[in-house]
Amino acid sequence: MPPAAPAVVGVCALTGMFLLWRDISSKLKGDQRTWGSLLGQYAAVKAVGLLGRRQRRKLDLDTVKVKEAQEETLLKRLRKNADTCYGRQYNFSSIKDSEAFRALHPITTYEHYRELIQRIAAGEQKVIIAERPLILAMTSGTSGPSAMLLSTKATNAEFFLQGVAVCLDVMREAFPETDSLQRTAKLFYTPTFRQSEAGIPIGPNSSTPASSRHMLNLYTTPAPAFEVPSEKDTLYLHLLFALKDPTVGTLESNFASTVFYAFAALQERWQELVEDVHSGTISSSLSLEPKVRTSLEALMKPDPQRAAQLQSHFQGGFSGIAKRLWPHLHLVLAVDSGSNQIYGEMLREHYCKGVPFYSPFYAATEGLIGVNLWPQESRRRYLLCPRSMFCEFLPESSLEEETPRTLLMEQVKQGESYELVITNASGLYRYRMGDVVKVVGFYNQCPMVEFQYRRGQMLSVRGEKVSEALFLGALKKAVDQWPGAQLVDYSCAESGILGDSMGGSDPHYQVFVELKGVRNLTEEQRHKLDVCLQQDSAVYRSFRIKGSIGPMRVQLVADGAFRELRKRMMEHSMTSPNTFKMQRVLRRKEFVDFLLGKTVS
Repeated sequence: MPPAAPAVVGVCALTGMFLLWRDISSKLKGDQRTWGSLLGQYAAVKAVGLLGRRQRRKLDLDTVKVKEAQEETLLKRLRKNADTCYGRQYNFSSIKDSEAFRALHPITTYEHYRELIQRIAAGEQKVIIAERPLILAMTSGTSGPSAMLLSTKATNAEFFLQGVAVCLDVMREAFPETDSLQRTAKLFYTPTFRQSEAGIPIGPNSSTPASSRHMLNLYTTPAPAFEVPSEKDTLYLHLLFALKDPTVGTLESNFASTVFYAFAALQERWQELVEDVHSGTISSSLSLEPKVRTSLEALMKPDPQRAAQLQSHFQGGFSGIAKRLWPHLHLVLAVDSGSNQIYGEMLREHYCKGVPFYSPFYAATEGLIGVNLWPQESRRRYLLCPRSMFCEFLPESSLEEETPRTLLMEQVKQGESYELVITNASGLYRYRMGDVVKVVGFYNQCPMVEFQYRRGQMLSVRGEKVSEALFLGALKKAVDQWPGAQLVDYSCAESGILGDSMGGSDPHYQVFVELKGVRNLTEEQRHKLDVCLQQDSAVYRSFRIKGSIGPMRVQLVADGAFRELRKRMMEHSMTSPNTFKMQRVLRRKEFVDFLLGKTVS
């Protein structure tokens, strides 16, 4: 090596270190981070950024040749599982294209798989899929009993590559301020798993602290907090460590409902939290193992100055509180479509005024369905991912037919609604998901969809079929006509579920609402909801005019009733807070009876 070479190498190294330091410094807010933590986050952000740009380019190419991408995705699934019991039964090895697949394999529902999955749970190999599942994933049970599905490495890899990586690229393009080294306050919980006979974990299939252990340094909540089994105590710790950091850049959770309930808890317990920040302790009201408490309290230091700031903010009221607590907050990252639409609206109107929202995915226990490439638009539309699932579409007009014909991605029409039928990476073939979506346009050749409703979440006492979206629209109109009222939550039931307790009255809807700002509803106000739904649904109106559907019965329930109902529903279905979705149409009498017991007006 020439004599000058070491000097050149040294200058280059110093220059590189300077540029790295300058880039990190430009993205830094506050001074509460160690250099090790910052470098780790910097490297992770850069790596995911490169991956996201690559995956985005792949997605763009696939949308230009949707039919080809879908055929390749389907045949890849079939080849991989051809040597399973199921693959031999349906002769997967002979299938050469999607037309042959649709001719050979029937459309299915969960009952088609129940016994097969039980065999896998008992330890039998190669029943539906060639690999052993990572977990037996419980669905949220929104539209019926929870189902047990399979989750595999392939499902998780697809979700990360085609979902997470793409959406992070979209997010940084739409919200450049998020490309910083600020921590994220991520609200998620360690779920409870049980074991199958063969030792396969049974539980929810969602992002968990364990599956994100390499990323925990990006979040405000320290790792020991995730060893706390109680959701209530874990939420307190989420709030405490987020409040300690005034430079939080993003609030994140799977669903907007989790963020909403976190702010509701903050409003109840802010004084206790401020005291902990002030004294550098953790409230004795939390049931923590001594080892966990010691680990967490080692991270606490008295901070009277921050406590005084927080107290002042809280005493100023909770409207727009998020931006006051965290002046550098750039984004709320959570799904706020479908059953979570109501929570997103309440957050934007109250706690999170002025903070943008990004609803990144359309996904389910079955896997990734679509990604939102238009985060700044108020209407949540999702581009279907051509290589995540093979998708078929049942026209809404043929949902009740015994042998309905399906359409493919390149055959659907803008403005029409369809039920999704999917073939995924984890053993579901031509499976009716129960989700009805509307095609709202195309990105190149690929459909963009808006979620409409779950088939099991329709109100129908005389065949009128009132969807969740239709009912919520009418409810919001009615609430706007109730002076001072703010909608917190709601659910409905069809009168038939109440049996003899309803006497001989005509079939009708029982509606439970939790409101802020009012303690009573007059009969005239209750009637407004019936009128609003008649205005929005000609079919409902015709049944009401004929008298074959009776007037709605609207019940105002006590504050906190839906929070308690949420807890009961999770206990019943083994759903975790990470995946819970409120049921808008109650199908279990005990849940209806619970809300009847909470009625105050």
